[in-house]
Amino acid sequence: MTGTRHVPVMLDRCLDLLAPALAEPGAVVVDCTLGLGGHSEALLTAFPAARLVALDRDKEALRLSGERLAPFGDRATLVHAVYDELPDVLDRLGIPKVQGVLFDLGVSSMQLDEAGRGFAYARDAPLDMRMDQSAGMSAAEVLNTYPPGELVRILRAYGEEKQAKRIVSAIVRERAVQPFTDSARLVELIRDALPQAAKRTGGNPAKRTFQALRIEVNGELSSVEAAVPAAVASLAVGGRIAVLAYHSLEDRLVKQVFAAGAANTAPPGLPVVPERYQPRLKLLTRGAELPTEEEVAENRRAAPARLRGAERIREDVR
Repeated sequence: MTGTRHVPVMLDRCLDLLAPALAEPGAVVVDCTLGLGGHSEALLTAFPAARLVALDRDKEALRLSGERLAPFGDRATLVHAVYDELPDVLDRLGIPKVQGVLFDLGVSSMQLDEAGRGFAYARDAPLDMRMDQSAGMSAAEVLNTYPPGELVRILRAYGEEKQAKRIVSAIVRERAVQPFTDSARLVELIRDALPQAAKRTGGNPAKRTFQALRIEVNGELSSVEAAVPAAVASLAVGGRIAVLAYHSLEDRLVKQVFAAGAANTAPPGLPVVPERYQPRLKLLTRGAELPTEEEVAENRRAAPARLRGAERIREDVR
């Protein structure tokens, strides 16, 4: 079942980027966003000498991908964790450094496809949006309890929604009458709240609000902000990292981490640059790479993907 419903995004390019680091026996690759295991299965198949550590906060994803990866036996270690917990996970497993790290950020296909999760604005469902349904506030609780100013901030910062004030005014009016519980009512409210001109561009008018709520509910940006530098720090020299992001906020964070790692940080004017100022990373992609037209035609969820890769070329020097 899982194989038919999950098409990993930019799979071949991710494998190409990581390949030089994963050929040696004993190489460890971390899939920080296991989902339904499509990328992980491909990594284990393509690199038979490698061992996989895979993280996911969603217990149902771990169960389903565990079935998918069972044929690989003890080459695959699956862990219930958020990706910013990577250093703790590696520490517990006694793995000092790894040779490869892959992030496929955003919502997994399973979460979008499961009607009861409330991630998709195209169908009615309970407003949950938690990737780990055993912890934290649901999207409904955020909508019903956050002060108006905080909701406006979230919609602007995480959804880049220009009509945030107008939408939040409608939400506050409606929740006073009856608290929000399902996605269809929110979608309808957003449609009614927006001026005609705003509805003509950018796809479903609810898209930006749903993205903003999802990011808030799951603490996604703060997790990415902590996780990508931690992943870079976990790489052995020669190790490689590939990150797929799906919106500009995430991609910007990844770009900043990679750019900082690839920069010479020496004060200007030094005749010889001491080792501690030398770059730690070499960029493997020129900017962010996009999926091909063919891939987007086959898998519409690949359309917003942005892929960046980097190689660790130097240890940290204190």
